[in-house]
Order: sequence, then structure tokens, then C-alpha cells
Amino acid sequence: MRILRGEKLTAERQRLEQMRKYEHQYASCQAICGIDEAGRGPLAGPVAAGAVILPVDCEILYLNDSKKLTEKRREELFLEIKEKAVAWSVGIVNAGEIDEINILQATYRAMKKAVEGLIVTPDLLLNDAVIIPGVEIKQVKIIKGDGKSVSIAAASILAKVTRDHLMQEYDTLYPEYGFGKHKGYGTSAHIAAIKDHGLCPIHRHTFLKNISVE
Repeated sequence: MRILRGEKLTAERQRLEQMRKYEHQYASCQAICGIDEAGRGPLAGPVAAGAVILPVDCEILYLNDSKKLTEKRREELFLEIKEKAVAWSVGIVNAGEIDEINILQATYRAMKKAVEGLIVTPDLLLNDAVIIPGVEIKQVKIIKGDGKSVSIAAASILAKVTRDHLMQEYDTLYPEYGFGKHKGYGTSAHIAAIKDHGLCPIHRHTFLKNISVE
């Protein structure tokens, strides 16, 4: 990872401090857990949710919304987050379950799995844009939270990188679809592959009703 110095390091630390201050309004809570998901929109593969509890005032440079980071930076942060977190977990719900219960319910299920997988019980959940049904822990819904909260940003990275790794594995099983490149999203190349080869076991049938499959 490129080392920041001087004004750039100062600016990055100031940016992160603003994100931490956003969480400090909940200072009475000792274990704040960020929650975010990856993979709601693709035509194939699972939805993943990350849950992360960071130490108070933990510094992880470049921590941000996973969509604003390069793949290389996400991979580096993925390792650093897991190393520095008080607790972390990722919940996965596969394509079959998504078809059975719909993507919103599958996202809730993945988030609940992530919370249940933590080795520390959080006092508060900061969620990116949702309230998770059936969870007794206090929750706060934050719109675009992955750009406002360090904990949600960390969760977004864990969810994204974990899902990307799974899609790379699926790429070796079903190389004709190009999952390693588009990660299951509806690119023109992916649509063309579906029309040429039909659906494979990780496709979301409910997302493909309007696509003619030969």
C-alpha cells in the first residue's frame, strides 16, 4: 500500500476523523457494529453482508465505500480490517434462497447471519440504508452510510471482497460465463453468455424473467 506523507496524510486522517466523529454521537455504546451488503443487483451469485466492530479511534487509512476503491486497495484493506477489528463476520445467502424469498429478504437474512457470526455482541448496529427485521439489538439506518461511518465502510469492504472471491471460485466452475470479470452483474458479455449457454446453478432465475434464454 502506498505510504502517505505530509499534507496528503493529514488530509486523509482528517477525512477519517470526520467519519469517526459521525459515530461518536453514539459514544455511550461500547461496541458499535457497521453492517453493509454486496451483491443485491447481479443476475448470478450470492448476496453477502459484512458486520464489523472496530476498536475506538481505530485508524485504517483509505477506509471508504468499497465502490470508491480499486480492487487492489479493497484487497489490502480486507486483510487490515480483519487484523484490526474487535470482531467481524460475513453472512452469505445463495442464489437459490434469493429466488425463494426475494432479494430484500435474502439481504436481511445475510445481515442477520453476519451479526450472529460475531464473537462479540454489539450494543448498536449502524446499517447502510436498512433496518433488519427480527434483530433485538438497537439499530440505526444511515443512508449512504458507507461514506459516513468507518464501521459501515469496513463492512462494505468485507462484504464486497468476500463475494468477489466467491465469484472467482465460480468462474473456475463455469468459465463460459466470465464471472471472474463481471462478478455476476448484467453486462452485455454476461447476457450474451446466458443466451449462448443457458443458465447455470448460480443464476438467479427471478432476475432473468425478461431475458430470452435459448
